[in-house]
Amino acid sequence: MSPAFPEPDPYVRVRGAREHNLRGVDVDVPRDALVAFTGVSGSGKSSLAFGTVYAEAQRRYFESVAPYARRLIHQVGAPQVARITGLPPAVSLQQQRSTPTARSSVGTVTTLSNSLRMLFSRAGRYPPGAPRLDSDSFSPNTAAGACPGCHGLGRVHRTTEELLVPDPSLSIREGAIAAWPGAWQGKNLRDVLDALGHDVDRPWRELPPAEREWILFTDEQPVVTVHPVREADRIQRPYQGTYTSARRYVLKTFADSKSPALRARAERFLDSAPCPVCDGRRLRAEALAVRFAGRDVAGLAALPLDALARVLREHRDDSPTARVLVDDLLSRIEPVRELGLGYLSLDRSAPGLSAGELQRLRLATQLRSGLFGVVYVLDEPSAGLHPADVRALLAVLDRLRRAGNSVFVVEHHLDVIRHADWVVEVGPGAGEHGGRVLHSGPVADLAGVPDSATARFLFGQRPAAPPGTGDRPGGADRGRLRIGPVTRHNLRGVSAEVPRGALTAVTGVSGSGKSTFVGAITEELDGVGRLVSVDQRPIGRTPRSNLATYTGLFDAVRKAFAGTDAARELGYGVGRFSFNVAGGRCATCQGEGFVSVELLFLPSTYAPCPECGGARYNAETLRVRYRGRTVAEVLDLTVESAAAFFADVPVAARSLDALLDVGLGYLRLGQPATELSGGEAQRIKLATELQRVRRGPAVYVLDEPTTGLHPADVAVLMRQLRKLVGAGHTVVVVEHDMSVVADADWVVDLGPGGGDEGGRVVAAGPPREVARAAGSRTAPYLAREVAGR
Repeated sequence: MSPAFPEPDPYVRVRGAREHNLRGVDVDVPRDALVAFTGVSGSGKSSLAFGTVYAEAQRRYFESVAPYARRLIHQVGAPQVARITGLPPAVSLQQQRSTPTARSSVGTVTTLSNSLRMLFSRAGRYPPGAPRLDSDSFSPNTAAGACPGCHGLGRVHRTTEELLVPDPSLSIREGAIAAWPGAWQGKNLRDVLDALGHDVDRPWRELPPAEREWILFTDEQPVVTVHPVREADRIQRPYQGTYTSARRYVLKTFADSKSPALRARAERFLDSAPCPVCDGRRLRAEALAVRFAGRDVAGLAALPLDALARVLREHRDDSPTARVLVDDLLSRIEPVRELGLGYLSLDRSAPGLSAGELQRLRLATQLRSGLFGVVYVLDEPSAGLHPADVRALLAVLDRLRRAGNSVFVVEHHLDVIRHADWVVEVGPGAGEHGGRVLHSGPVADLAGVPDSATARFLFGQRPAAPPGTGDRPGGADRGRLRIGPVTRHNLRGVSAEVPRGALTAVTGVSGSGKSTFVGAITEELDGVGRLVSVDQRPIGRTPRSNLATYTGLFDAVRKAFAGTDAARELGYGVGRFSFNVAGGRCATCQGEGFVSVELLFLPSTYAPCPECGGARYNAETLRVRYRGRTVAEVLDLTVESAAAFFADVPVAARSLDALLDVGLGYLRLGQPATELSGGEAQRIKLATELQRVRRGPAVYVLDEPTTGLHPADVAVLMRQLRKLVGAGHTVVVVEHDMSVVADADWVVDLGPGGGDEGGRVVAAGPPREVARAAGSRTAPYLAREVAGR
């Protein structure tokens, strides 16, 4: 007799997936398993895992939700796929590219702050006669709790005459007020002062003190008629100008500007100090008067989670209420510590965390959710993890699977792939050379797939290391570069020397102080001709910024189009071919290529511009063709295709060759910056540097450049770093990838642990020496890599 309900299909079956570069992919992936999606960068693995599987799961959930509630849900859009069967609900944990706000912290990301505030509200010791406070009173992000002096930020920003006017011998016209903006804005402020009757040609120091005080610090904003001096080439009419003091301009720019460059410039004229009202603790005095375990809430929030857990255990039995609330807190802290993040404190600012740390914090909260029967889709959860911490990550992934969930991870880390129950490799190459499934099955069977880039590394068939690396003398003949002493975070006067003209890897477990240490190089370093910091911050925060605009390649493209006979006949200059200025761009979408569509009861969505169809330009501009292509079609070319197209245009070819050299041939020239990963952004920055004509030796500092890279891509990157070293430059990288560390000339290992247990140099020297260092948590993993060479 057949059962009333048939057994559910144990596979998620994808048919006809065409998202991005996927070529009508059909694949079956087991549920209730740990599945690794791998392949070279740009192969299409994320398009399959996130763009197809997760997107379809979210679309189905979205359809089941009431129309009004849908407006509150962030949607990723319906994927291009024929059908998917056997798909459970899905939870996505991606490495978010958006920057958290200054008020976001480890405590808010994990919701641990809520539990700590409840502990103080219900089980804290109050001063005699003090009323009991609710939990909001212990939060610096609420009106009830925030210190009135700093509004809960803990620091105040002030400025002084000395900062605003560094050279008082200059007059206002000569630029005495250095904090003022340049170009027309600065001239406007000077002209307004002149119209108000101030002497802008007298040396600053000779102006009366009261007048100097008003010019720099007044909150008044008088409006006056300005009569600009007539210039030879144009007539300027009188206008109404508004005065803004130097202090007001600097504070407003620092607080509100969306431009990192403008904010950084404004910060030069500010002096940041702990708030004198709360002494940097961000809370009102009433909240700080409440104690638990002899500390106020700010004191406990400042402890590393490892230390906080110890304190809470010691005071668990202070009262029955404390016992209940402490047990809850400890159960929430433990998953965070299990993922190797015990060195973080609850008050650690979220913007200072890496993408990998943020993702693991969110993963820790999922361990407490109790969900089962869902698909967790994770974006390289091993990113930023030292090999010693990967084992803990694998234990967490196994717990999610044993709880009745499916765990799909996009991964490059070989230990994670080896541990998986099933592997899906997409490839064989990137972009148009990828997009098909090479293998979907047990990990061991990948060894028999000839086109697999992963198999070569997974089963010991990796290519030989670059020649001349590993144990070179470390560039001793070129001298040494001294870093430090560095005193910041958990580093206390830490110094080290690295060889010039060599590749140095800085290693250590998460939280050991690596990024803080190399960050000191980018601030003050004597005796260095040029310093190049290549980080993973986005190359732009809007879709208007892209690979072509960032590298300067777009300038060459626009010149090529402006130089055509058609452009000359029509009178089109280079500006006509920019989608960022009026004239050549589509007037309907303002050069965006898409328009926002407002829907009743639904969130705003985006659709291709009905006028230009997504081309960004108006029809008149698209009449001009260069070698048979419009400017929109050129922006849609991949780097690889564009390199052939512009092979005889030297300026363009130099940029494109540099991008090819760092393995970015699959990206489109017009690909928006918002679609790029941190690793891709970092390699674009590196390519931009490689294309420049270099003047003398420089120091290159890279923070985890292999993040998001397949081992095959790491080999490509290493060749470029070796080229820099061969040209006489000094390269310093923060790294967890032991293949890179083993190929370095010199290693500085920090630790031995994270947080308070780290922050010192454990070992320094060639890789083979550090691999034998006692007390180093890096040494055993480095020794295994070195032994295999």
